[in-house]
Amino acid sequence: MTDRPAWLAAGIVGVRRADLSKEILAGVTLAALAIPLNIGYAQIAGLPPVVGLYAAIVPLLVFALLSSSRQLVASPDAPIAALIASLLTAIVAAPGSRQYVELAYAQALLCAVVFLLFAVFRLGFLADFLSEPVLVGFIAGLAIEILTSQTEKILAVKTTADHYFPELWQIITKLPDARGWSVAVGAGTMAMIVVLRRLVPAWPGPLIALVIATAVVAATGLDEHGVTILGTVPSGLPTPHWPHVSLAHWAALVPGAIAICAVTLADGLLTARRYAEQRGYPIDADQELRAFGLANIAAGLTQSMTVGSSASRTAAMDAAASRSQIPSLTCAVLVAVLLTFFSRVLAYLPSAALAGIVAVAVVKLIDVPAFARLWRLRRSEFWIAAACALGVPVLGSLTAVIIAFLLSAVEVVRRAARPATATLQAGPNGRYLRMSPDPEPGTPAQAVPGLVIYRFESQLFFANATTFKDQVLDLTTDGVRWIVLDAEAVTDIDTTAAQTLHEVASTLTDREITFAISRTTATITSLLTHYGLDDIPLYDSNEAATQAFRTTG
Repeated sequence: MTDRPAWLAAGIVGVRRADLSKEILAGVTLAALAIPLNIGYAQIAGLPPVVGLYAAIVPLLVFALLSSSRQLVASPDAPIAALIASLLTAIVAAPGSRQYVELAYAQALLCAVVFLLFAVFRLGFLADFLSEPVLVGFIAGLAIEILTSQTEKILAVKTTADHYFPELWQIITKLPDARGWSVAVGAGTMAMIVVLRRLVPAWPGPLIALVIATAVVAATGLDEHGVTILGTVPSGLPTPHWPHVSLAHWAALVPGAIAICAVTLADGLLTARRYAEQRGYPIDADQELRAFGLANIAAGLTQSMTVGSSASRTAAMDAAASRSQIPSLTCAVLVAVLLTFFSRVLAYLPSAALAGIVAVAVVKLIDVPAFARLWRLRRSEFWIAAACALGVPVLGSLTAVIIAFLLSAVEVVRRAARPATATLQAGPNGRYLRMSPDPEPGTPAQAVPGLVIYRFESQLFFANATTFKDQVLDLTTDGVRWIVLDAEAVTDIDTTAAQTLHEVASTLTDREITFAISRTTATITSLLTHYGLDDIPLYDSNEAATQAFRTTG
């Protein structure tokens, strides 16, 4: 398969004939996972089940043909489904309504625009601003929100609350009203998936559990005893459709599109890169952005929901020894066949079983070991993750991620405002050794009598300029005649810090103390000249500064 059209992605290249059967079989497994999960995620998003299935046809084909990753699977996933529900209910309060569905199509098209803009301007690095604590907390918060909604479906109870804690309280108070058979179907489905995963992990547990639950409900007539079934699913392939949305609604969808793309970038590019490194093939991040963009154009125009990346399905394909996008192509064909010839079978799927499948899938998104690691390594980042996890269900996904992002930014500035500093003392072989993490007022370590070498390990900017000034002036004790700033770790100086340097040099001159700087980079030397600070003596090394001090006496 080496002779190929130029537009085909690297995900199709290099598949040997001997491996085709294995890749197609992996595609059957992928379809077995995608059918129940896509229906479940569509329901989480407040959309008709067929919208989730449509996402596994044309959008999946487009991504598979254009992705540079040989394994990344594009599909609706739990975070995207929860984001769609949270964002659209803030605009239209009636999930499932015609206007709501049209907005979901428009959301996919706007996500496509954002993805393509990111690709054109090479903005994929923006995903790096979603730190691990924000991402861990955000996804955990979405999982908590999804689990709450799926619990409601398994219990077959209805809530009317608009906020998370009132909704949770209503679910608890309505436990006596839960439909027993619905609970049995949902809990039985969950138990079956867990058992199959442990005993025969290669089997498609969700599909097997769903088929058994559907057969039991259909054979025993449990749909007449409180077990809700999916109902009629339109047959046939999706048709081209332009969403009918007002201009005001298009504008209202933009922040949500950015949020969905940011989460997809952070998760999708990381997953693609990890598998590419493990399996030894290259990927192109910009090509991945284009593939996501064009896949979502296909989604928006074929009555599908927004698609992102699925780490769980990608892991399943890797475990099935798949090394190409052929499973995605196979999955798309199988779902198309299902909708064309067998859509009537889907009508008997019990909602409680689908809720159980989704619950088992999303519970893994609450990464307890990651929270424990943050608690052990850096408590401030743990609290950022916890705030984000709680903020998603309480405040809404978009508000929560903005707050968590701001908390992360504040934490970065807070740490930069108190950088590591030290005074240095001459050691063996011309080396200078750190004497203290922070200079103690009145007792600075001196490299030689009368000379203090002060190391500042951060960029100098507005948030730490005062700290720098206070610490340097605290070093001006009796007998100190020179203070040298070791600027090896200083990577930048802003205008506020430049003014502070000028004030420090002037104050030390008034106190008859020489202020000098050592080990500057070419960039910092240029900045000092630019700011008019070139009258401050510069030395290539601390040893050179020490020799100059000794020479001047």
